[in-house]
Amino acid sequence: MSFGQIIVGPPGSGKTTYCHGMKQFYTATNRPVAIINLDPANDGMPYTPDIDISELITLEDTMEEFGLGPNGGNVQMTVKLLFPTKTINEFGSGNLPGLIYCIEYLEKNMDWLQKKLADVKDKYLLFDCPGQVELFTHHSSLKNIIEKLSKSMDIRLCCTHLVDAHYCVDPSKYVALLLLSLKTMIQLELPHVNVLSKLDLMESYGETAFNLEFYTEVQDLDYLLDRLNEGEFGKKYYKLNQALCDLVKDYSLVGFHTLAIEDTESVMNLAQAIDKANGYIYGLDMNNDSPT
Repeated sequence: MSFGQIIVGPPGSGKTTYCHGMKQFYTATNRPVAIINLDPANDGMPYTPDIDISELITLEDTMEEFGLGPNGGNVQMTVKLLFPTKTINEFGSGNLPGLIYCIEYLEKNMDWLQKKLADVKDKYLLFDCPGQVELFTHHSSLKNIIEKLSKSMDIRLCCTHLVDAHYCVDPSKYVALLLLSLKTMIQLELPHVNVLSKLDLMESYGETAFNLEFYTEVQDLDYLLDRLNEGEFGKKYYKLNQALCDLVKDYSLVGFHTLAIEDTESVMNLAQAIDKANGYIYGLDMNNDSPT
């Protein structure tokens, strides 16, 4: 049995920095760690990955071979269904993207990933995922990869969903953040830890309307609704704003932990929450005599 995290979040939310910082933290606490880079466009990583998807497929090669843009899409199926008389190359770079193609390719070649993971099976695993939100909100490939890892390799995973804390400054962005987090939780069906990252930079983006606990605990959104409905634009979409807030409240699933990656106490508190989520804190090693 192994344990680990699937680290997801929008671009710029700090996923790669998080993996680097958490590896340093876990290493300092005598927990062996392996980082698995699943982002084929992840250049200039501050860490050296133990497993790198670029050994299997790269975004650059995919774009060059198929004439695809960078972000992703179910390329082959879309072309076949919508444009049966055309080929991929007829669309040109930028119109049909390639990142999701890379993840679909990984799904079709799970034996490669499973073989690589067998070499680090005794380590705690950090999966650094691409930042394209479609992968963890409605596309099936990442979810299928997670299911295969959980079932075939007995890896106990949780999803660590990072979002930039500066979204709390803008009420409309915060509601969008809540909806993104909720959809990710429903889509991936994993124990889930939502994280407001870069908390130390939050004040540089401006003041929030409420204290931090309001945003981390997702308290009464009726107060936030008043802020959303300020101005002519907000008033125009009053019913929509009300429906979105009600949706989040009805599910009552979303809450956030906070993280400033250079603050040891912040990292420790988050690590403890994640250990409870994926069961690491309760797990036993192969000898059943100490925590793994």
